[in-house]
Amino acid sequence: MDRTASTATRATAIRAALAHGDNEGALAAATRWRTEAPDAAEAHFLAGISAAALGRIRSAIALIETAVTLDGCGEYQAQRARLYTLVRRDADAASALAAAERSPPTDALGRDTMGCVYARLGDHAASLPHFAEAVRLAPANTAFRYNQAAALSFLGRQDEAEQALEALLTLAPADARAHHLLAGLRRQTPHRNHVDRLSAVRKATRSPHDRLLLGYALAKEIDDLADPHAAFAILAETNAEHRATLPYRFADDAANFNAVEACWPTIAKVRVADPSPASPIFIVGMPRTGTTLVDRILSSHPQVESAGELQAMPLAVKAAAGTRSRTVLDPETIRAAAEADLGAIGRDYITRAASHVSGTKPRVVDKFPGNFLYVGVIARALPNATIVCLRRNPMDTITANFRNLFAIGSRYYDYSYDLIDIAAYYQRFDRMMALWREVLPGRVLELQYETLVDNQREETARLLDHCGLDWSDACLDFHTNTAPVSTPSAAQVRRPLYRDSVDRWRRHADALAPARDFLVRHGITID
Repeated sequence: MDRTASTATRATAIRAALAHGDNEGALAAATRWRTEAPDAAEAHFLAGISAAALGRIRSAIALIETAVTLDGCGEYQAQRARLYTLVRRDADAASALAAAERSPPTDALGRDTMGCVYARLGDHAASLPHFAEAVRLAPANTAFRYNQAAALSFLGRQDEAEQALEALLTLAPADARAHHLLAGLRRQTPHRNHVDRLSAVRKATRSPHDRLLLGYALAKEIDDLADPHAAFAILAETNAEHRATLPYRFADDAANFNAVEACWPTIAKVRVADPSPASPIFIVGMPRTGTTLVDRILSSHPQVESAGELQAMPLAVKAAAGTRSRTVLDPETIRAAAEADLGAIGRDYITRAASHVSGTKPRVVDKFPGNFLYVGVIARALPNATIVCLRRNPMDTITANFRNLFAIGSRYYDYSYDLIDIAAYYQRFDRMMALWREVLPGRVLELQYETLVDNQREETARLLDHCGLDWSDACLDFHTNTAPVSTPSAAQVRRPLYRDSVDRWRRHADALAPARDFLVRHGITID
């Protein structure tokens, strides 16, 4: 057998092992091959893919980087980009994508991988052609179809997304992710909804993960059909089922709040060396309080670009802290970061954020709500940064968090499946914002969602003034902004301002009574 045939045979065998889940066997075979033939790019690449499948990401990156130096083909570059995102090296991932574009992968998985990396970097427009090609090459693959539909929805192409999802459900009628995304694309009507289909699929499944997705989808559609009490009952049942599977304790979140408060005096006094002159705009607050709305208002301004919800500040703080804990934020990390070089944190943040924007506009918005925990660090590390905090009626905030299914795999949102957990989280958020108001007077603009809805022009003017931006009429027409939206508010922010969500909690006042009582006991006024 000649060397070319031998190479092809070994590659086929290793890829087959990977396809069957034999990652250890694939790694062993690829390692033998690259030892015998150190110039064989495919051997290094397959060893890297095998290592990644076993969770050895940093080793995998080194192996694939070697493969790329030997052969910079699109498949290798695409996988290198994917692995970079797993270790939050977003700028390197963007560079690898650019290299892959010069010779894109010819296989469906490679094209889907490129689409996924673009999506993780927030460039949904760039992701879509790759997802479309993946579906063309492998039309039976429902995961590829889902990714295409999600990209279409983020880009506001709801009718096309709906068609893509129905095509997916023809292939896989019980696909819970597809049902959940489909339910959220538009407001359902008595003549056009999926309630019967959702009810039947949910009744037939025993998968806890699928029941969660289907429960949220069904509750959303029933609520659209003007039966809020039935919808809330399904939601409560669904959340209780999922909450029972979680190890969540509010005490862990409370420990983070305590640490941030305790470390502020240290952060306030430490010398900041060589701070970045950059002036990003941070939109913070509890989730589902209007942060996406304000992001759209600001990014409609000709001088402003949205970077979406970045993890850049939490990751910059984690890197500066140097802690080895598995969570991005924990008391140990907070205490270590308080002693770190704040100027370096600010500069690291700007570097991380840069790969998520085009750089064509002078101001950038980061709308990760959880940055409210980092307001003290932001204020000191980035002295020219602007900070805006969205506030909303406490009970509407609790209701909206309870009704929204956040990223299931993210432990940050584990509080959102129980009304008392949400109330406790809100109470500590409220206390933290009181701290920032006291120690950083005038630095944070607290914008009330209800006031913005009732007085759009006046509140928009106040917002722009706080951000140091001139008036622009385009900010009043935020709903015509064509930029992608990948948050749960995607459908809402493509409409003009409306009052549908104001005082929504009163529909469920009885069910929410324990949460209301909790807030009142902790001194929070409920209007």
